[in-house]
Amino acid sequence: MNLSAVQSSEIKNLDLLARQVVEGFITGMHKSPFHGFSVEFSEHKLYNKGESTRHIDWKLFAKTEKLYTKKYEEETNLRCHVIIDNSASMHYPLVKEQRIDNLNKIGFSAVAAAALMELLKRQRDAVGLSVYSDSYEYYAPEKGSDRHRKMLLHQLEQLLQSTSSKKTDTYQYLHEIAEKIHRRSLIFLFTDMFQTDTKNELLFEALRHLKYNKHEVVLLHTFDAKTELNFDFDNAPKKFVDAETNEEINLYSENIKEAYEGMVAQYFSELKNRCLQYKIDYVPVDIQQGYDTVLINYLISRQKMM
Repeated sequence: MNLSAVQSSEIKNLDLLARQVVEGFITGMHKSPFHGFSVEFSEHKLYNKGESTRHIDWKLFAKTEKLYTKKYEEETNLRCHVIIDNSASMHYPLVKEQRIDNLNKIGFSAVAAAALMELLKRQRDAVGLSVYSDSYEYYAPEKGSDRHRKMLLHQLEQLLQSTSSKKTDTYQYLHEIAEKIHRRSLIFLFTDMFQTDTKNELLFEALRHLKYNKHEVVLLHTFDAKTELNFDFDNAPKKFVDAETNEEINLYSENIKEAYEGMVAQYFSELKNRCLQYKIDYVPVDIQQGYDTVLINYLISRQKMM
């Protein structure tokens, strides 16, 4: 769903906004190749040759000309854990007020997570939440109650209103989070993968740790493509400040644009290849492009686990 399609640009009620995003997503999904991932998704599964025909939904067959068997409640429940990086770099770009048409990376992640929770609720799935930066800021285990979901939404609203000057200790806290998630779960990690510590091997080892206990892991690599990937600035002299170290450099963007883009493209490619190696779903997410990519990957990953 494109950001501009949301009815109100102000984020006054995250629960209502999440419902708007999901309703728009479902409407668009029925007009897309992902029509098969409909709201009936949690109620049916494709019939496999050799299975008992006793639970085939013949009414659905009459509508779709495809064989589906009915799924029962114990088959439909899934556990999902959302992890959000709340370090200073995730609060880029600087915005005076979080609005749907003007979000930074942490704002986008909070709204996307809320939309995921709305979709999880409709699928009767349990959800948990972890937030980290230079400390393990918040943890809630996976539960499916409405009271629990409202508690998580409140935490996401706090992220929308927050600022941060904290560094990222991604690899340390991913290990801690991995140890807390005992039962097989679907894990979504929102992070820009920028950190002050450049020990990439430690970072990749932490990502691999998330896979233990046969978890399905989706890395939602969150960034602002215009400036962080394409380095699209005018060529007036500018001061660039590192969000986490406060180091400064003055330069003309045109002088380093080619070298910068080459290094970032190489890093993104390495991330993708490492995720492929560890069987982690790598999903690049441009914060200016809306939430469909996040929600579609939930449905795809959910199908893998059922």
